[in-house]
Amino acid sequence: MPSTPAPTWRQRIASWLLQAPAPRSGVRAYGGARHSRTTGGFGGSTTSADAELHTSLHVLRNRSRQMVRDSAYAKRARDVVVNNVVGPGIGVQAQVVTTRNGSAKRVNAGIEQAWADWSRAGRCHTGGVLHFADLERMVMLQVFEAGECFIRLHRQRFGDSAVPLALEVIEPERLADDYHVPAPMQGVDVRMGVEIDGYGRPLAYWVREGHPGDLRNRAGGAPDQLVRVPAADMLHVRLVERWPQTRGVPWLHTVLRKIDDVNEYSQHEITAARASAAYFGTIETPEPANGLPDAQEDDGKLVMDIDPLTIQELRPGEKFNFHTPNRPNSAFSEFMRAMLREIASGSCTSYESLSRDYSQSNYSSSRLALLDDRDTWRSLQQAFIRSFREPLHRQWLQAAVMARSVPGVSVDEYALQPAKFEAVRFKPRGWSWVDPTKEVNAYKEAIKAGLTTLTDVIAATGGGVDIEDVIETRRRELDLMAAAGITSDVTFVPEAPAGDAAAPAATAEPPEPDDDDAEDDDGATTDGARVVPITRTA
Repeated sequence: MPSTPAPTWRQRIASWLLQAPAPRSGVRAYGGARHSRTTGGFGGSTTSADAELHTSLHVLRNRSRQMVRDSAYAKRARDVVVNNVVGPGIGVQAQVVTTRNGSAKRVNAGIEQAWADWSRAGRCHTGGVLHFADLERMVMLQVFEAGECFIRLHRQRFGDSAVPLALEVIEPERLADDYHVPAPMQGVDVRMGVEIDGYGRPLAYWVREGHPGDLRNRAGGAPDQLVRVPAADMLHVRLVERWPQTRGVPWLHTVLRKIDDVNEYSQHEITAARASAAYFGTIETPEPANGLPDAQEDDGKLVMDIDPLTIQELRPGEKFNFHTPNRPNSAFSEFMRAMLREIASGSCTSYESLSRDYSQSNYSSSRLALLDDRDTWRSLQQAFIRSFREPLHRQWLQAAVMARSVPGVSVDEYALQPAKFEAVRFKPRGWSWVDPTKEVNAYKEAIKAGLTTLTDVIAATGGGVDIEDVIETRRRELDLMAAAGITSDVTFVPEAPAGDAAAPAATAEPPEPDDDDAEDDDGATTDGARVVPITRTA
């Protein structure tokens, strides 16, 4: 008999697949990925961030603004965030150094003075209304409420400004996010009013000339024209949670429905409490045809007035029943606390800060909440500085130097080393002590042990000032007190140990050199300040 040919490799694989056991039904999987009757409404979409924003951003933004207008807790959450991130404003301290790595005091003072002059409302704001600190707060208000804010740079002088630069705050509603703008070239896309390249970098912003909800549009005027603003003239401030993500998300997006439920529930409870405050009663009678004694007809119903301190005589068989609704609800307070805790978690605030209710916490828990909040605020402060203040400072300094409005900085020097003159330290607000007695002593011990520095402690607790501000103010204060012959415990100088020479008396200070480089030569200062010891007087 002829021999059977050996099976080919394809035949062997097919035979193996036919003989392989069927997969078992109990396949291992994450519990959060399993499907059951209780997970029917559990989302399972695989859309991108921009796809989700395209269908939801308009409604989310409108509802967020409504909640801030109508809900006290939403407005409180917004104010807490803005007060802690921006506060009274973020200060600026120029950090230009000399060729010998010393502080260029005259140059730094000139940059800071030019910034202070430009920060006035009539110069930095196109509308002439907002001081720069107020403009900062408005930007952060928009970022919280609408998810983003746009600041357009107008490179021209406004008012009596010496710097050809002013800022226009643009609300996100003005972007053409509901228009289809054709891409100007291949490889470029326009998403929700932002023109981006293939890597997601913004190239331009398509902006309406006016607000779509402004009063003049309601009068039946022609629709606003779209303006293409280059990305170099626009600052887009937002938090990016996914990439690519072209637009920002309102910060209340996770708790909008919860806030609305709380508002409606509390209003119904108030309505029920108002009804319960008015006692009323009904009369049961076996003879409905006879009606009530001394009753009057009101809208087809028999109503009897009851005067205070009177007893109404009823007919035989009639019974009077008082009705008292069970309001206010005894569980209302605890239920509201549970709802506010969830709202606080979704709005970057703590329950105590949001509700102003400190009855549910002690010192330790309140301190932990404050420390946790401050970690969040510091992160948000740095994000705000990186996305708004740093790029704006570079644009402003370039315009100011080119306009020759910064004393001590020439155009040629700046053109050769722009990074040298752009060195700056931003001073966001800090926070005061929770327990001054314990924390001051703890910081002092940490500084002695080398675990932290005086600069870091002042930055964290100084409320927007830094060590140079403190030293300059302290020096001026001590000089004034010494000149007036005033002594107090704040002029204390540590006594020298036994056997050492006594502390030197206050001596006159040599005059400050005019040249910044000369400060490095005499070695008198490295940070732009001198400290003169003041001895204790009788």
